[in-house]
Amino acid sequence: MGMNIKTISTTKARANMSEIVERVKNRGEVFVFGRRNNPEAVLVKFPDVYSSRFSDITNINAYSGSFDFLKNEPDLYAVSDLKKKYA
Repeated sequence: MGMNIKTISTTKARANMSEIVERVKNRGEVFVFGRRNNPEAVLVKFPDVYSSRFSDITNINAYSGSFDFLKNEPDLYAVSDLKKKYA
């Protein structure tokens, strides 16, 4: 299963921002914006759940679904491999 990431130019993004935001919000799509085939920014859904105990980036990584594509990947490590619990 491949990732559902759309790469578009910044010019096209500006012209279609409302539609792009709706697709991210309602369908969970992820968009990469760039120029001349160079990725510059990523738009992912803001998390439905947000914990003030964690930083913004941790909240986004944990709760936005931006890493959902990994759920079908094999586990490389077991919980017993962790030395410290972070979350």
